[in-house]
Amino acid sequence: MNQDEQQIRALIERWAAAVHAGDLDGVLADHTADIVMYDVPPPYEGVRGLDAYRETWPPFFTWQAQGASFTIGSLDVVAGDDVAYAHALLRCGTPEDLAERPAVRLRLTVGLRKEQGRWSVAHEHHSFPDDTP
Repeated sequence: MNQDEQQIRALIERWAAAVHAGDLDGVLADHTADIVMYDVPPPYEGVRGLDAYRETWPPFFTWQAQGASFTIGSLDVVAGDDVAYAHALLRCGTPEDLAERPAVRLRLTVGLRKEQGRWSVAHEHHSFPDDTP
């Protein structure tokens, strides 16, 4: 794993730890001002910009405070000179959710840009598989 991939892996691990801790400043760190995020809940057209991204997190933190987990199970990173992407599978759910459907994972895809020698998240996509009959 090269140095850029190591830096990105550490960035995403810090972000996931901040999400799990309900640390909004930590979640926002290392994101671009023009971030675009597609999330599990609406709005279906996603959110654009750091202010809109910031507004999505308090409801998640409220839900998570009821005992839900948010932990990375696997993480793969590919980095070029100034753009990179990563994809991960996370255990995200309440103990009841995870017991009822232990194989289900939150899918995370992240797009990053390197500007002035520093990696920042420019895109996030969160999804769960739709396994309804």
